[in-house]
Amino acid sequence: MEIPFHKAYTDENDTAAAVAAINSGWLTMGPRTFEFENKFRAEVNASHAVAVNSCTAALHLALKVMGLKADDEVIIPAMTFTASGEVVSYFNANPVIVDVDRETHNILPEEIERAITSKSRVIMPVHFGGQPADMDSILEIAKRHKLLVIEDAAHCFPSFYKKRPIGSIGDITAFSFYATKTLACGEGGMATTENAEWDEAMRVQRLHGISRDAWKRYSKEGTWFYEVIDAGHKYNMTDIQAALGLAQLAKADRMWQLRTAIAERYNTAFGGSEYFRIPVIHPENKTSWHLYVIQLQIEKLTIDRNRFIELLAERNIKTSVHFIPLYRHPYYKKICPVDFNRMKNSEWLYERIISLPIYPGMTSAETDYVIDNVLELTRKYGR
Repeated sequence: MEIPFHKAYTDENDTAAAVAAINSGWLTMGPRTFEFENKFRAEVNASHAVAVNSCTAALHLALKVMGLKADDEVIIPAMTFTASGEVVSYFNANPVIVDVDRETHNILPEEIERAITSKSRVIMPVHFGGQPADMDSILEIAKRHKLLVIEDAAHCFPSFYKKRPIGSIGDITAFSFYATKTLACGEGGMATTENAEWDEAMRVQRLHGISRDAWKRYSKEGTWFYEVIDAGHKYNMTDIQAALGLAQLAKADRMWQLRTAIAERYNTAFGGSEYFRIPVIHPENKTSWHLYVIQLQIEKLTIDRNRFIELLAERNIKTSVHFIPLYRHPYYKKICPVDFNRMKNSEWLYERIISLPIYPGMTSAETDYVIDNVLELTRKYGR
């Protein structure tokens, strides 16, 4: 048996939606994109939603419409993908990397507080694996220090913080629809906000800085005339992607239920073992279960995390690590060097974490195969 780390959950409805978009003759941003925006906005209870070609684009546009400048500072967690930091460097601004909580892998409010300086402008929490960060504390800190909050919600559909859907809490929230995400368009992203001016600005910025309704010039209601009002970007979504997004959105709850069932089986299998710590989900929250990350108790094993991964791979089980702490990468060592000793929790996690396969199409037999092999390795290599 071979278990991939991830497999997209697509069916004939996804195929039919993409084909219908192609057959419509409208391949780029058009009516399906705007329908997707409206339906997604309603799902996360946001006033506005702007579809773009990646979560990275959404984060970039969020920082741009907020007016980030060179030498400003954006506070981000250590355990995240590079996109969270790289978008800050687009402005010649400075990512400020802080430590995370050992249980949730999310940014620590007390570390945010310590990192704030006169140059701080934005706090960017990353909801790790779909588990929401402590937004009440983060918003309180932001309000007290007059900072803005951009939520990196790449892992977060559908996730809820104290019964509120992620997407309607921070100033701007950025979602990912990459191929491995819980709602997959192949590539794609969405920015949600309650701020009508930022919504309008992001719409202009996503398509070369052209006035908002320029896309209509290729439709019956359009005109040849348009105006470029700013130096924007080529970040628009296409109708083919949006058609796939709409089909995925229609079965999003079913996909969440399937991921949750796998997570519950993992919890039951691994929760009683002395060799693991299983994910901690705060009871007032709901996670998307984009990731299932176990923490190996390496002190109780005769092999390290890397060897554990290798042995699973030999059994045809593909895993991953989320994440290599950002400050360990050569680029971030150069632009914002960090003393590893100050990142006690991130370092502790990095030695121990393994992301196991969790995707909606994973069968019961495949789940059993992962569980059996993980437990077998602990029996074989336990101290």
